[in-house]
Amino acid sequence: MPASVAGAGGRERGSVIGPYTVLRGLDDEASGIPVPERRLIGRSADGDRTVLIGAPLPGADPGRFLAEAETSRYLLGPWSSPATEVAAPGDAPWHARPYVPVLPLPAALTVYGGPLPEGTVRALGVALVETLAIGHGQGLAHAGVSPAAVLLAADGPRLTCFGAVRAAAGDGTARSGLPGLESGSLPPEQATGGQPHPAGDVYALGATLAYAATGYTVPEREELPAGLRTVITACLSRDPAARPRPAELLDLLDAGGPAPASPAPVSGPMSSDTVLLRSAEPAPAPPAPASGPMSPDTVLLRSTDPADRAAALLGPGWLPGRIIAALARQSAGLLAATLPVPPAPQD
Repeated sequence: MPASVAGAGGRERGSVIGPYTVLRGLDDEASGIPVPERRLIGRSADGDRTVLIGAPLPGADPGRFLAEAETSRYLLGPWSSPATEVAAPGDAPWHARPYVPVLPLPAALTVYGGPLPEGTVRALGVALVETLAIGHGQGLAHAGVSPAAVLLAADGPRLTCFGAVRAAAGDGTARSGLPGLESGSLPPEQATGGQPHPAGDVYALGATLAYAATGYTVPEREELPAGLRTVITACLSRDPAARPRPAELLDLLDAGGPAPASPAPVSGPMSSDTVLLRSAEPAPAPPAPASGPMSPDTVLLRSTDPADRAAALLGPGWLPGRIIAALARQSAGLLAATLPVPPAPQD
């Protein structure tokens, strides 16, 4: 795998976070896209569990970081990525979720050699909208959507970095320019310290889809593909009230756009061992339903299976073959990895 997408964190290889030893990092610092947390791939001492670990950036507030990680345990939907383990009180902060082979969106553009095909962007958008709508129905604004928050797997995306904006600074504190926050996907009202609301997730979604389609979170309107120009521009309205609602976004994104590109041939199928890296650890029980009526968007999404529309677009070929090949290489490399030998104790 090229060094540019091999993952940072080599200097942390062999370090121990909670019950896990770090094998490698996930993100490429050279991409220029801020990542709200340190993301590392680790393995348990017995070799049975491989996980994606999140840890706060230097100087981050550990209390806010852990509070958002704890809340994320209750996220629902097939494309969400809830934490399944969180550091015990008093321990150094971290959280973890089962590992699946994934590439952060910036790394995927590097592997592909540029912006993703329009069909891939549409499928990604539908999956993310459904994920956000389910969270909004739970009363949760994601407040962390950005290019780095989106991980691409062979079977669909995973939306991570829940609560990154809230973790970076409390309401009433300007967040523009803070470490880990990508300025182009930070809603204007949140940049100035406003409380995150669902409309802010729509803005951040528009910036993230713009990045997938152009390589920039704030492109010129003419740089956007014609078929996505209207929907992305609407999401990026500076007026939160003017941004589309999730039901509208689903209709606009799933409006008969081009099909995902056919995958290029990959040298050999992904081995069955790849599946073994997926943990079967169950997610915690969801919280009791929020009181009060659901929004019309939530009712619309729940009247059918919320995953149906995305699942129809995320079949074979939704990702270009180069990205599928990179996922296979990542998986094979981790299967072959051995835990580093810990240093001998000093006398």
